[in-house]
Amino acid sequence: MASGIGIDLLEIDRLERALERHPRLIGRVFTDAERAYAAARARPGRHLAARFAAKEAVVKALGLSGGFGLREIEVVAGEPPTVRLGGRAAEAAAGERVEISLTHSRDYAAAVAVSIRMNHS
Repeated sequence: MASGIGIDLLEIDRLERALERHPRLIGRVFTDAERAYAAARARPGRHLAARFAAKEAVVKALGLSGGFGLREIEVVAGEPPTVRLGGRAAEAAAGERVEISLTHSRDYAAAVAVSIRMNHS
């Protein structure tokens, strides 16, 4: 049964400009695997924006507040993409499984996340 849902929409250009102005931001927000995945694509910013939107959607779906870094939420490439939680984000989400869906157009990236409470009968 779903216990939370989150959605996020991001202008791709906005993220690309932020990464240009603050080059260290990419290392604070994205894991090595996420950066490598995006770097192998024609427009890396589009794929990073979708991952950023997914991280924000996961935060909303789990009802998380501060105390963790966005690198603790990793979007693992695949069909469909999956989420790997680490550190304090994983602790806060104990007993929850998270499913995501990503999309992007030329200008926008969006993601939806649904958290599912795992039954431990």
